[in-house]
Amino acid sequence: MLKKFIFALAITIGLSSVFATTGEKAEAAYYHTKAISVAKANLGVPYRWGGITPSGFDCSGLVKYSFGKAGKVLPRTASDMFYTKGYRVGSLQAGDLMFFAPNKASKPTHVAMYIGAGKMIMASSSKGVIVTYTSNSYWKPKYIGAKRI
Repeated sequence: MLKKFIFALAITIGLSSVFATTGEKAEAAYYHTKAISVAKANLGVPYRWGGITPSGFDCSGLVKYSFGKAGKVLPRTASDMFYTKGYRVGSLQAGDLMFFAPNKASKPTHVAMYIGAGKMIMASSSKGVIVTYTSNSYWKPKYIGAKRI
């Protein structure tokens, strides 16, 4: 009888963790999709240093604003996002944050959001909110890693 109880308990715990993991993945997929949608709705918004609204964004302002509209609070700067949120990933998925620095030994000074198909959305100081390729010759050598929130 005790063996049956322990077995049933183990099955229940196992199933609940599977469903909890599935629920967490579904929630993550929702806010990643929502954050990308919000960022895309702001294509063409001009760059503004320190900007965190649709009247003007800097890179981290766009990411913070987009994830905020999806229900996730992020720190204000690219560096704080990099050092305090999410976990590092090697293989990019839509919604992952991509970080860039002047050199590999520097702290991040730029953040973009991966949107899939080798593309990222960001606030560019020269063009405002744009979509560009991750293989972009300017950004690719400055890439220092990605985090999943």
